[in-house]
Amino acid sequence: MGKGKIAAQVCHASLESYHKVLDRGMGIAEKWVQEGQAKIVLKVDSERDLYELYEQVKRTLPCEIIRDAGKTQINPGTATCIGIGPWEEEEIDKFTGKLKLL
Repeated sequence: MGKGKIAAQVCHASLESYHKVLDRGMGIAEKWVQEGQAKIVLKVDSERDLYELYEQVKRTLPCEIIRDAGKTQINPGTATCIGIGPWEEEEIDKFTGKLKLL
């Protein structure tokens, strides 16, 4: 994916996971907004790794996997990224702490 495509996919993930947390009504999403809406973009080596991470995270934390519509650079249904949280940083780090920054 090109840089612009990556940016768009990450934006989709951020918004989708935010809305999932907001819908839970626990105040976590509002706190995240008040604290500056921190986002960290990490990378995995493959689509398979992305699915494996998603399967682990979804059991514990609010998250959303993004699959592309396939209108531009990649095939329809390809998983491009995961939005996790907003949530407690320590809880997210249990799953993502070993990943490298994009």
